[in-house]
Amino acid sequence: MSGFDSGLDLGAHEKGAAGARAIVVGPYLTDRAARAAVSLRAPQARLDEADGLARAIDLDIAADELVMLSQVRPATYLGKGKVEEIAARVQDEDAELVVMDCALSPVQQRNLEKAFKAKVIDRTGLILEIFGERARTREGALQVELAHLAYQKSRLVRSWTHLERQRGGFGFLGGPGETQIETDRRLIQERMSRIEKDLDQVKRTRGLHRKKRQDAPYPVVALVGYTNAGKSTLFNRLTRSEVLAKDLLFATLDPTLRAVKLPHGAQIILSDTVGFISDLPTMLVSAFRATLEEVIEADVILHVRDVSHEDSDAQSADVESILRDLGVEPNDHRRLIEVWNKADLLDRERRVGLLQATQSRAPDEQPALVSALTGEGVDDLLASIERRIAAGRRMLEIVVPPEDGAGLAWLYENGEVLRRIDRRDGGVVIHLRVGPERVERVMRRFPGALAG
Repeated sequence: MSGFDSGLDLGAHEKGAAGARAIVVGPYLTDRAARAAVSLRAPQARLDEADGLARAIDLDIAADELVMLSQVRPATYLGKGKVEEIAARVQDEDAELVVMDCALSPVQQRNLEKAFKAKVIDRTGLILEIFGERARTREGALQVELAHLAYQKSRLVRSWTHLERQRGGFGFLGGPGETQIETDRRLIQERMSRIEKDLDQVKRTRGLHRKKRQDAPYPVVALVGYTNAGKSTLFNRLTRSEVLAKDLLFATLDPTLRAVKLPHGAQIILSDTVGFISDLPTMLVSAFRATLEEVIEADVILHVRDVSHEDSDAQSADVESILRDLGVEPNDHRRLIEVWNKADLLDRERRVGLLQATQSRAPDEQPALVSALTGEGVDDLLASIERRIAAGRRMLEIVVPPEDGAGLAWLYENGEVLRRIDRRDGGVVIHLRVGPERVERVMRRFPGALAG
């Protein structure tokens, strides 16, 4: 990531976390203490996910530890005894880094670093690390940097006295009376302002590209799902391309677009997007909203679920919550198809149960049980996509006279040509499928067009 280094010691980011020996700690409230919380996930599953996040930046996980809390301690998040226990383990394992799967205040982070004698990074910092490594486009890199700076700035604001005391009398760069902490805050804000201007320009360019796609006759189909659900593998299967598809959380951060032909010849634009995750830092939800515009405007949305995962239902609930935040109703079955992926990992009993569950639903609400890895069920999925798209589009029959070659080309550019019949007189009969918003435009160009 092209990050801004203010010279502050803010955790593992500046050091570069890859390869560091780490201990992952999952400090979760007990059921009684968490009654007001909303997590549907079992503590062990949450810890496993934290391990996956850590592996996504190539950390060497020496150990992980589940810690159940009756309350959060203001100074260290954990109780004194547990802090001492983990500190001893850090020493025994010769760990350089402790990953805390929670949101730490700056004071808690500093106190834990002092107690552990090791770097400490919280869930937000860890996800920022991953985003920094995975972003590929200019927009993605700028968004990540903006989010990271917002994180740095929040640390500065909340720990003003602590950091000012730590820095002592260094760095009166901004004139008489300006402390180093004030300088750091000002530099961060200036850099954030520059990035926001750059992002505005990038978004304008992106908007022009999106307008071109909207003008194209092809409907957009967007893949969404919890991170590591297999979206990129399915994308590769459908497009026969080689987009990064690894068993890593957040393997994809930037939308990828490819054209795909459906069974009856119609074309769609398929979009792969960033994976969703629970407890995503607010600053990242905001920063990455632009990358989810493909989802908001898609004609069809494929919600890819890893049905082999023990927390599949909880993951699905997280995705649906984010979709609602984006203005997409998860129960809109005319537009959304649930894709139950990783069928190849199911035992016979689980597979039978899922098949019965799909068949108990109305035909237009049935999920597609697939394996993106083996290709099982993919043909049925493509047929479902085609039915959804066809349901919202109009069929027109148009006779193009022999002398109107430009009109024929215009039809190919502005609709889906499903059938072409060449007549003996040189004219052409075109069976065209178009979105409802284009019907009037086609009728103006060819007043004799007949509705199919």
